[in-house]
Amino acid sequence: MARLNSLFTAFLTIAASTQKLGINLIRVAILVIFVWIGGLKFWNYEAEGIVPFVANSPFMSFFYTKSAPEYKEYKLKEGEFDEAKHQWHEENNTYGFSHGLGILIMTIGILTFLGIFSPKIGLIGAGLAIIMTLGTLSFLVTTPEVWVPDLGSGEHGFPLLTGAGRLVIKDVAILAGALVVLSDSARSILKQQNKG
Repeated sequence: MARLNSLFTAFLTIAASTQKLGINLIRVAILVIFVWIGGLKFWNYEAEGIVPFVANSPFMSFFYTKSAPEYKEYKLKEGEFDEAKHQWHEENNTYGFSHGLGILIMTIGILTFLGIFSPKIGLIGAGLAIIMTLGTLSFLVTTPEVWVPDLGSGEHGFPLLTGAGRLVIKDVAILAGALVVLSDSARSILKQQNKG
């Protein structure tokens, strides 16, 4: 029993010592997710896919020239091309907005990652990541497409998430990770100030 307790204590000691590694891995994860997702915003299928979120958002809909729910007539499946629908998206600023959003998302991911080397830069990145994920989570309230529609099965509405809703809900984990990174950056900045 003493041997088992000793092994468990050794395990706890090792686990406790990995906290900084874990926080830095959160930074790396945010970098990978944000750079990858941000980069996808330069592809038409991704730009077209975010239209329901942006068009229904009271915070972002002004980036588009067309009003919701007009976009429903111009939806495209991933990988599909239709010249008339593509032209509508051109006129709507679908692609231009998506490119700008992609740059913003990638920048936030890079700033958050750089917190490994500079707590002040990391603090800015984590703060922006928190704001962005709160914005994304607001789609659960503003976007009808995140909930299963009533098509006769009796299974619809809250809490039944569609593919779009499942895409959004993952930001709860990113929000938690960004908060941990923000706290770590703030702690490092305070430590530097106390030394000075």
